[in-house]
Amino acid sequence: MKCRKSRALFTLVLMTVSPVIMACTSILVSKGASKDGSVMITYACDGEFHPTLRYVPAEDHEPGALMEIRDWSGNVRGTIHQPEHTYAVYGLMNEHQVAIGETTFDGRTELRNREGLLHYWTLMRLGLQRARTAREAVEVITGLVDQYGYASTGESFSIADKHEAWLLEMIGPGEGGKGAIWVAVRVPDGYVCAHANASVIGEFPLNDPERCLYSANVIPFAVEKGWYNPDSGEPFRFNDVYCPLTPQKLRYTATRVWSVFRRLAPSMEWPSDFHRGVQGAERYPLWIKPEKKLDVQDVMALMRDHYEGTPFDMTAGIDAGPFQSPQRWRPMNWKIDGKDQDFTWERPISTQQTGFSFVSQSRADLPDPIGGIYWYGLDNTYTTCYMPFYCGAFEVPEPYETGSIREYSEDSAWWVFNLVSNFAELKWSYMVKDIVNVQSRLEGRFVRMIPAVDQAALTLHASDPELARQYLNDYSNAQANAVHKQWLALSKQLICKYNDGYVKDEKGRPREVGYPAEWLQDVQALRPDQFVLPRWHNEAMETDLPF
Repeated sequence: MKCRKSRALFTLVLMTVSPVIMACTSILVSKGASKDGSVMITYACDGEFHPTLRYVPAEDHEPGALMEIRDWSGNVRGTIHQPEHTYAVYGLMNEHQVAIGETTFDGRTELRNREGLLHYWTLMRLGLQRARTAREAVEVITGLVDQYGYASTGESFSIADKHEAWLLEMIGPGEGGKGAIWVAVRVPDGYVCAHANASVIGEFPLNDPERCLYSANVIPFAVEKGWYNPDSGEPFRFNDVYCPLTPQKLRYTATRVWSVFRRLAPSMEWPSDFHRGVQGAERYPLWIKPEKKLDVQDVMALMRDHYEGTPFDMTAGIDAGPFQSPQRWRPMNWKIDGKDQDFTWERPISTQQTGFSFVSQSRADLPDPIGGIYWYGLDNTYTTCYMPFYCGAFEVPEPYETGSIREYSEDSAWWVFNLVSNFAELKWSYMVKDIVNVQSRLEGRFVRMIPAVDQAALTLHASDPELARQYLNDYSNAQANAVHKQWLALSKQLICKYNDGYVKDEKGRPREVGYPAEWLQDVQALRPDQFVLPRWHNEAMETDLPF
């Protein structure tokens, strides 16, 4: 009975991630790059879907127990063997403070093997259920694809534990092939890595298993396909071989990595040539040393970005509209009058398509149930509120596990966050300030409370570890429920304050605010005759005629 229940719940968890995922952004912060010595990773799961937060309990399994792997329609695709024990998982962090995120880079799509059993989202969950460290998660994931086959396109996995951060990049062997092609590197202590839908691992050490692991076929397969000539004198680069770039791919992916790095090391030169598609431009490094150590709020801030203050600022220009909206509705590419020239919008880190995102903290100086914090947010990273779930928690608050994309419900936290962010599009430059004020107040309070919550949990843990977990569970859920209620109240405040184009002042009186002068000038320049009044109107006004 226990094993049967586990299989059903695991299938449910896998189906909470939609196949409509479009793109993601991930940052890996090593222990030496953080202020408190924690290892942090981020993940923005972008796509038009309704996310569901889940908890999977730890379980023991009988010898020979099998787990069913199902497709999105619930059909069984195959089975895999269960280990003797699987670990508890809250969201995408397990009870040992291991966290996993990803971004899809596709790469050479002809290398997808649809006959493989395991997709990347399945591998993430299996890695969390079976690994106590980041390195072990790499070994679990790659061992599983060797045994059961890999079904997805190119994927970059961010994997963290309380000591290390690893980046694993994987692609399939093509239809009918075996296993996968992959390389994994450990982020050097004191450094930060970022990836965003393009492979970023280039050269890698072949004889340093402490820092790098890779599949035996990674170079021979490329040679066999004619994608790499070992006699060329050129070093083998995983990304060049397995993720060829185009101007559109660069614009869509490398701009986000560039923006993370420019903010981490602002005194350095960060040319835009590479992400603008200038041929021969130098790639950005795989990781950099930040100019200051990062706390969790710094990392949250990195996930909130529309290239503000750069030539690519999405809140500036006529395309941002009168109220400086950074959102650009899909499709991203277009042509004009059927001509051969292609155009594209910028793709920022913060996007309306985000289903959920997280910032994980893994802290070695605390017991695991207390040390791991899964900062979870819904919808657009810019307008979300990250709330702390300790990895010792074992219940999910109802607003975060219910709801459907097919029907709006105030009982669903995801829908309430969408209500706020979508309504803000009517007057973004005004309303986003109200949203950020609430966001900053709540997140700041959560961060300030962490030391006290840690200490209370430590005191309980010394005499009763299960009571400590109950305390952390109750605290996490209380904060999440409070955020849901606060965001519902915020949605009502916004529609009241910004009704019918007016803006209510501090006394509740509607005020006309019109449009920004610069935007009015743009409108007039584009349509110079439509809005101008005849001059006799001014003369009539001067004679006080009763018009």
